[in-house]
Amino acid sequence: MSQHLKVADNLVVSMHYTLTLEDGQVVDSSVEGDPLQFLQGFGQIIPGLEKELYGMAIGDNKKVTVAAVDGYGDIDPDAYQVVSRAMFPDDLNLEEGMGLRMRDQGTGQLIETYVAEIRADEVLLDFNHPLAGEILTFDIEISGLRQATDEELAHGHVH
Repeated sequence: MSQHLKVADNLVVSMHYTLTLEDGQVVDSSVEGDPLQFLQGFGQIIPGLEKELYGMAIGDNKKVTVAAVDGYGDIDPDAYQVVSRAMFPDDLNLEEGMGLRMRDQGTGQLIETYVAEIRADEVLLDFNHPLAGEILTFDIEISGLRQATDEELAHGHVH
């Protein structure tokens, strides 16, 4: 039955992909490992890629270019914050580009941030996604499709 399915909402999609930037740099790929699995129509992948998958069948290949606004968004100039170097443990070897998880003081939620610049007694943190502002190109192949279970639909993710 799955060989006749085409990508549609509420289906579990298995997809191999290679993600490259405009300069040709490969950022991520599933080709050497397991395919990415997600529920189509649940916003689990970036919108610009998700909308291009509709109607594809198992074995279909496609090259998809996604503008920043339909990917990880444009760079938000307000998503930077200067913090005191004293906020970090002395034994933490901070490096520019390093990813950090910080807890929001107000909500208690974990937030991903990146070290943008290290100054004498301050650190500039970047709260933008590392691929914000980038045009993304995906080489994709649909490797599997199946109906989602009631439990997967209720929970909003693949089990």
